[in-house]
Amino acid sequence: MKNLKDILKGIDYKQLKGSINIDIKDIKYDSRKVEENDLYVALIGHNFDGHDYIMDAIKKKAKVIIVSKEINMKEDVTVIKVKDTRLVLAYLSSSYFNHPEKSLIIIGVTGTTGKTTTTHMIREILLKSGIKCGLIGSIGIKYEDKIIPTNNTTPESYEVYKYFKEMVDSGITHVVMETSSQAFKLNRLAGITFDLGVLTNVTTDHIGPGEHESHEEYVACKNKLFLNSKEVISNSDSMYLNEVLKGVDVPITTYGIKKSADLKVIDIKLINNADFFGSEFTTEGFINDTFRTCIPGEFNVYNALCALLVCYKLRVDISKAKEALLTVKVRGRMETALVTPKYKVLIDYAHTEDGMESLVKTLRAYKPKRLVSIFGGGGNRPKERRYHLGKIIGGASDLSIITMDNPRFEEISSINKDIKVGLDKIGAKYIEIPDRAEAIKYACENAEEGDFILLVGKGHEEYQEIKGVKYPFSELEVLKEIEKSDKK
Repeated sequence: MKNLKDILKGIDYKQLKGSINIDIKDIKYDSRKVEENDLYVALIGHNFDGHDYIMDAIKKKAKVIIVSKEINMKEDVTVIKVKDTRLVLAYLSSSYFNHPEKSLIIIGVTGTTGKTTTTHMIREILLKSGIKCGLIGSIGIKYEDKIIPTNNTTPESYEVYKYFKEMVDSGITHVVMETSSQAFKLNRLAGITFDLGVLTNVTTDHIGPGEHESHEEYVACKNKLFLNSKEVISNSDSMYLNEVLKGVDVPITTYGIKKSADLKVIDIKLINNADFFGSEFTTEGFINDTFRTCIPGEFNVYNALCALLVCYKLRVDISKAKEALLTVKVRGRMETALVTPKYKVLIDYAHTEDGMESLVKTLRAYKPKRLVSIFGGGGNRPKERRYHLGKIIGGASDLSIITMDNPRFEEISSINKDIKVGLDKIGAKYIEIPDRAEAIKYACENAEEGDFILLVGKGHEEYQEIKGVKYPFSELEVLKEIEKSDKK
């Protein structure tokens, strides 16, 4: 139990009703999860308003209600009004969990692409160096041997502080986390000062309904990470650097491949043989050495370079970094999921235009016999993305197999019809196999020697969302069955 008066310290609020000298059991922002003596925070989202569920929370015996609107009620509860309930949720959570962020070295990584791979590379290097490091990102929250699934790239502030506290209690000293622009827009990271703020890149994605109203807003949200960091590490080759780093007055260290940088790649070799599939690169500047990473492609050289610079700043032994990069794999991010004497199968989560273009460009650079791509479009998402999906992936593939992704509340036939518009526009060769497992089996059974088979869009996901239900589905499990069949 925590005293409400204590956790309200430092917060600007108006006491509308009841006493603040009371104890609360926990903080909830979902009325369905409220229990007796809880504090309920009424958040306002894109498609919901938590104020509409206040009475539900009270029926479940919530003791305190935090609101941002004027409300009148007779019920025996304490009501606190604030300007922004999302911002206050973060501050309340920090206080409730005894400010765990103050006991951690926190590395925040933002960027249109590369966040997941880069954070995993950083964590792997730190672990290899004997540093106890936790991770928060789109694949989940990880520390010790625990993996907790997340619904968002950056969880709600309550979860961030809750898991910070659990990490501190487990002896974790460092946390590396993906910090999305949406998280800053929605104040999920309020109250955190980052020891290192890291930029992978910024492009023109994530503009639209439910994301950002404009490019300016998108960049301004990214900028918040760096305004709340003690030191910054930035990709010198990225677009919009001046905008993203506007107003930053802390030390900035750069990495890059094309432009001058504090840590620069001077040579890259793409390797595809029986012993190794990935990249070798040589650096100069802060680190003068040669490294290999088993995650293929130039854009993963960027990610590895970024991870190296972060760990250099954290005074990690570079020989440990070299070991880690040689073996690190990231679930669903350019993941080499199956290798046979005839073909390779790779899984990637790419779903933005830039991500898809980088993906197919990367694989083409390894000169496969054929590039066979399996993909579908997400339901209830802009049709333009589907056209681009067909045009970008189909244009770079020798054969496209269009199939199911997450149709949500749309019909797969309608989604695939939109993808075909992009495919037909460039005269791409394609077939349609709606069942994703059957599409994968078809590609493997009909593979030619030297083929790359690329599974696009699902990445680490282990479900297909259809009509509001998430049905279990794992591309890795499908590939395991194929591998078993091949060995018989």
